[in-house]
Order: sequence, then C-alpha cells, then structure tokens
Amino acid sequence: MVGKLKLSKAKHVIYMLIAGGMILYALPNLSFTGWNAAFSATWLGFALLVIGANLHFILGVDEEKKKALDRVRRSKLRQWELKWSDDKESGKKVKIVPAKERSQ
Repeated sequence: MVGKLKLSKAKHVIYMLIAGGMILYALPNLSFTGWNAAFSATWLGFALLVIGANLHFILGVDEEKKKALDRVRRSKLRQWELKWSDDKESGKKVKIVPAKERSQ
C-alpha cells in the first residue's frame, strides 16, 4: 500500500512538472493583446489549475480531510451507541427509522 501511494505521488509530481514545462514553453508565445488575450488567459488558467490540483494531491490535503471525517464519524457512532444503550437500560424501545421516512 505504501509503495502504491509513493508511486501515485510520483506520478502527480511528473504531471505537475510537465504542466510547468508547458507553461514555460508557451508563455513567450502567448499574446495578451486583442482577442488572443482571452485564449491566452484561459489556457494559462487551465495549466495553473492542473498544477494546483496535482500539488493539492501531493501535499495530502485529502488524506488529512479523510482522517478528520473518520474522527467525526467515530465520534457520532460512539454517541449513537451510548444513546442506544441508555434507551435500552431505561426500558424505552428504540425504533430505527430509515432516512427516507424521516424527511417526510
């Protein structure tokens, strides 16, 4: 699993370097005057978007977000289990209602 993750990150580094090379190659040829300015700005924006997306993956922002969501999920599950055990001890019947029925 660790080897696969490193290979995946290496792939994103390569993609980012290719996009950076494309910018370096094209920047002297892009014209920011007249009607060509819209194309040049759009092309540059998409290239920077590709670099940003790959950098986002390399830095592992998604992994941190996933860990935070897992902590929240575990906490909610623990609260649900405690509530369920409290209801069971007090003699109340616990009825599990599907989400479709709750919204109606």
